[in-house]
Amino acid sequence: MQAVDEIVMEQMRRDWNDRAREDAHFYVAFGRRDQDPEEFFATADEVVQGLDLELRRLPQVSNRRVWRALEIGCGPGRLLRPMSQRFGEIHGIDVSDEMIQRAAANLRGIPHAHVHHTSGADLAPFADESFDFVYSYAVFQHIPSREVVMQYMSEAHRVLKPGGILRAQINGLDQSSKSFDTWSGVRISAEEMKQFARKHSLQLLALEGVRTQYMWITVRKVANVLTPAQSNAQTRVRRITNAHSSEPVAPPYGRFASIALWIENFPPACDLNNLRVLIDNLEGYPCYIGPPDIDGLQQVNVMLPRLRRTGVVPVDLFIGDAPLAESAVFRIIPPGPEMPIMVSATDGINMLSGARIVTGSVKVTLEEVQNPETFQATISGLPVRELEAFCVDPLPPRYEVNFRVPENIGPGHHILEASVGRRKLVPVPIEIVCE
Repeated sequence: MQAVDEIVMEQMRRDWNDRAREDAHFYVAFGRRDQDPEEFFATADEVVQGLDLELRRLPQVSNRRVWRALEIGCGPGRLLRPMSQRFGEIHGIDVSDEMIQRAAANLRGIPHAHVHHTSGADLAPFADESFDFVYSYAVFQHIPSREVVMQYMSEAHRVLKPGGILRAQINGLDQSSKSFDTWSGVRISAEEMKQFARKHSLQLLALEGVRTQYMWITVRKVANVLTPAQSNAQTRVRRITNAHSSEPVAPPYGRFASIALWIENFPPACDLNNLRVLIDNLEGYPCYIGPPDIDGLQQVNVMLPRLRRTGVVPVDLFIGDAPLAESAVFRIIPPGPEMPIMVSATDGINMLSGARIVTGSVKVTLEEVQNPETFQATISGLPVRELEAFCVDPLPPRYEVNFRVPENIGPGHHILEASVGRRKLVPVPIEIVCE
């Protein structure tokens, strides 16, 4: 095992050094070749906003400068630079010494931000219980070894302070028979993450994007093992809405088949490993437990099972087999018709180029498609070639289809026409540009 991991870590270091030398911005943000620094750092905004929401879970202090944070796989500092504004001290590690050199240059002038070249599998430079917040994005999905990913997770548990939060993104796509490398890394299931949290007595607070490439997990390190008996206040479901809006309705299946429960006196011991939610006596799938809001309510998001009927249905909460609150009700409405749509058509590699196709490849995103193998497309009447489709999200569902531009297509403005089975999709204008 150790020898294999050493081989994997050396391969990771070598490959990511090569990528850093070739085009660090592209391989980190995967948006466009030769991005300028301003555009590159702007790609961090959405990720940083998501991390900011998780900071609400930390024990609140009058001065955030006492907080310490660690990023696993910092690359050239795309997230470290904006995240440094939230902490009094922040550290980043990376297996690639080339990436670390770039990060050091990008963080020059931020004295409380520190970067470290490490082995690629542990957090050896750091002491036990030394960080309030540990996070990682677009890193574990590139690691070809399950053992290395899980060792990183265990190490994050070690260096977290009691009450500290780990937020990590993992490739949760279904298992594949293909071998993994340092670009297309290992896939880890939601159940494995749940088992990891149970093993380490971590409080599992979020497990989002299950069965997608961008599955997120949030766990809290607790000082003592919590039990439901520690909370005597009566738990109440104050209201239930659709998880995607404030509407008090949801369809029985499909992309909007999830609900948000707003709960008063939610027990501190509750997490996604012991919370059960039955909707019309069928097991729902809790995926997110939010921090207490200003009014004391906590949001719990639940994906619906495929329900058998519409109308008013009961919603029941349990910790294990013990009832948690009085039964509530929610209205299930008939689903709308499935309508396959083309969400976007972009360059297959330089996705920030949008519909300007500069590399000869096209990436199409489809939703509400049940049979992606029936997808066909033409550009200005010529059939496309080398189609490759894969599921990126089982709900709504969403697929990506990649294909090459026909050889006889010249530069200029063209029309992309596509169909799924017998259903024609709305034509999309694209522009083909010679590199």
